[in-house]
Amino acid sequence: QVQLVESGGGLVQAGGSLRLSCAASGSFFRVNTMEWYRQAPGKQRELVAGITSGGVTNYADSVKGRFTISRDSNNYRMYLQIDSLKPEDTAVYFCMYNVRTVLGGVPHDYWGQGTQVTVSS
Repeated sequence: QVQLVESGGGLVQAGGSLRLSCAASGSFFRVNTMEWYRQAPGKQRELVAGITSGGVTNYADSVKGRFTISRDSNNYRMYLQIDSLKPEDTAVYFCMYNVRTVLGGVPHDYWGQGTQVTVSS
């Protein structure tokens, strides 16, 4: 199986920066898309940024120009550099990997437990 652990969250003032990391362990044949989601209190979980196995990235409109997603495919790590933080960025941030664990197997989505990001005004 696959286990994901996020880190790097915290309390930061508006305008500050954070770097989130997602570390993975388990059985991997191929990691496809890696994505960051966030969920604010009382709101649905939303996609923040994604990166394909080929390095193609996509971002939610609300974070373009401020968030940068990257991946290190050698050790199955993913990062989210968050700059110019705003109070509305406050949320629990989750990483998700779409993983094929064996040759010929069906890819599945695996989720981490989340890391809290709180931005004070």
